[in-house]
Amino acid sequence: METTATPAADCPCRQKTDRYISFDGIDCAGNARRLMELIERNMPADGTGRSFWQYFMAKRQPRSGPAPDDLFLVHSHINQIRELFEDCGDEAALALLLQVEEECC
Repeated sequence: METTATPAADCPCRQKTDRYISFDGIDCAGNARRLMELIERNMPADGTGRSFWQYFMAKRQPRSGPAPDDLFLVHSHINQIRELFEDCGDEAALALLLQVEEECC
């Protein structure tokens, strides 16, 4: 019995751009920077988590060592960021967070 294998390049699953293969044309750094601005805008509305957000923002400018980039911080705390935007009812921020999560994280 002879089987013919489809070359990997011909596979329909390989014909779609995948974020793990190429970030070409995706502004991950710019979108992460915009998310940080949205976090800053929504922080005052989140009175219960104020301590966490002060800690989070302080991580951007550490006392020692290199400063992490915004995308790293977003990726590391994506669930807390999602909760902030949900609690504040910021649908535009949630949409951008989902986009960054799918394209860049």
